[in-house]
Amino acid sequence: MAQLPILIIGGGIGGLATALALAQAGRRVEVLEKSAEFGEIGAGLQLAPNATRILSRLGVFDQIAEHAVFPSRLVWMDAVREIKITEVDLGEPFIQRYGHPYIVMHRSDLLSVLLAACQKSDLITLRTNSDVIEAKDLGSSTRAVCAGGKEYEGEALIGADGLRSRVRAVLSKDEPVCAEYVAYRGTLPMSEMSTHAGLDNVVMWVGPDMHFVQYPVRRGELYNQVAVFRSSRYKPNSDDWGTVEEFDAHFKQACTYVQNCAKLMWRDRRWPMYDREPILSWTQGRITLLGDAAHPMLQYIAQGACQAIQDAAQIAKSLSGTPDIAAAFKDYESLRAMHTARVQLTARAMGRFFHQQGVAAEVRNHMMKFRPATDYSALDWLYG
Repeated sequence: MAQLPILIIGGGIGGLATALALAQAGRRVEVLEKSAEFGEIGAGLQLAPNATRILSRLGVFDQIAEHAVFPSRLVWMDAVREIKITEVDLGEPFIQRYGHPYIVMHRSDLLSVLLAACQKSDLITLRTNSDVIEAKDLGSSTRAVCAGGKEYEGEALIGADGLRSRVRAVLSKDEPVCAEYVAYRGTLPMSEMSTHAGLDNVVMWVGPDMHFVQYPVRRGELYNQVAVFRSSRYKPNSDDWGTVEEFDAHFKQACTYVQNCAKLMWRDRRWPMYDREPILSWTQGRITLLGDAAHPMLQYIAQGACQAIQDAAQIAKSLSGTPDIAAAFKDYESLRAMHTARVQLTARAMGRFFHQQGVAAEVRNHMMKFRPATDYSALDWLYG
């Protein structure tokens, strides 16, 4: 049995981080990725100390730092009134408190570093064009069945196959939940940006049913922007909502600066925003879930990748603690499920807090106005 690898379904950030963590613990791993190559869709990514400390333990942080930006502050701005709501100092006091920094980078840069580290390991086998359509627990082993009939057997199986996980379907019959919001993304050369809110900051502009995020990536050479708004035309099972025309109309209520920046967004693709209802059980025998397959969350507190990386560390630790796979997976689940459910629900709540309007927005701004930039108390449960 020791000769069988642990199968990881999905070669995204969570899947590759898990492969590294397991290999570091001496386990053989086989990663099955459905695409023709390992890659990430999207642009910017924020990594808080709860992720950067684990990436440091995995031995890849120095390589990641070569691509990353270390922002000075997280800044909240009112997108309509063009005033600062509050900020978080990410400098020395922050690093002293949490031991590791907050960084921003391009998603593909992080994946490239993780992939290169996996490729160097003799314990990790990477397979592309492996679209797993069925996961089976055979009692003493597991099996992954791919489209086309190819099968792989493993000691255990970890579903890291994202929001619409096929492995999750073995354990739960729930469906993704649409937030009725849509995101437009884009990057542009730093030279084309103004210095309005400080180009070394992560800036979140919040407004009525919308927000706009800006920060540098790729060593400060590119500026990443994400525009999000709630569509009034959303209908279930319809693709005719969140259009470019709606985007432009919704952002007309923003200040001139945000309107001008929004005009620079890519318009050939939109990202509808989904999560799922939290579940506290995502393990069955030798099969378990990880990352978005287990706890997909909205992007409002920038924790999706961070929580997947934390999953990777814990699953490796749990598997190192006992030869009983099922017991190890249950231990991992018991230590992660309640916490990740809290993160999912907090992300939803923060979305509502961001998107207030009228008197509620005034109250939000007043609540945050007098908060010191080095008051980290509300972040300890998440970053500590």
